[in-house]
Amino acid sequence: MGHRVRVLVGLWALAEVVVFVLVAGWIGVGWTLLAALATTALGWALLARQGTRALAELRERARERRAPGRALGDAGLIAAGGLLMVLPGFLGDVVGLLCLLPPTRLLVRGLLGRAVAARVPVTLRGPVRVRSARAEEPLGGPFGSGAHASRFGRPLVIEGEVARDEPVRDDRP
Repeated sequence: MGHRVRVLVGLWALAEVVVFVLVAGWIGVGWTLLAALATTALGWALLARQGTRALAELRERARERRAPGRALGDAGLIAAGGLLMVLPGFLGDVVGLLCLLPPTRLLVRGLLGRAVAARVPVTLRGPVRVRSARAEEPLGGPFGSGAHASRFGRPLVIEGEVARDEPVRDDRP
């Protein structure tokens, strides 16, 4: 895992240098440095504004004794976005801006949530929820093909929930 992180950080730094050189060749070195300083200042301003809002929301939830939930995730994304905006580099500025702005933060939160959920082992995931609905009459006749009827003449439907890794209890005498 550590090797992958080092490789990704190295590739990210290389991509930042390439983009910086391309922008400098396009608009000039002086304007590129000015743009880098401007995005750093914009990052500080957005971090101060959005960070204050996120911390106020966390304080409000703590005062009302509610779970931090999404507000905690927003605070983390704002911190990461602010760090990316303050560090030099245009790619980091774009990703940081996505984390700092509320409309795009929803998109980033969804992508990160899916990525994290995909890495959680199946045994640690929450319960499986199954929805069922009763049908008036099964397909293929009054009791369907091969369906068993209860003593009242209706199809036998057993409702329950899926349980994993729980011992089976036998309550029979």
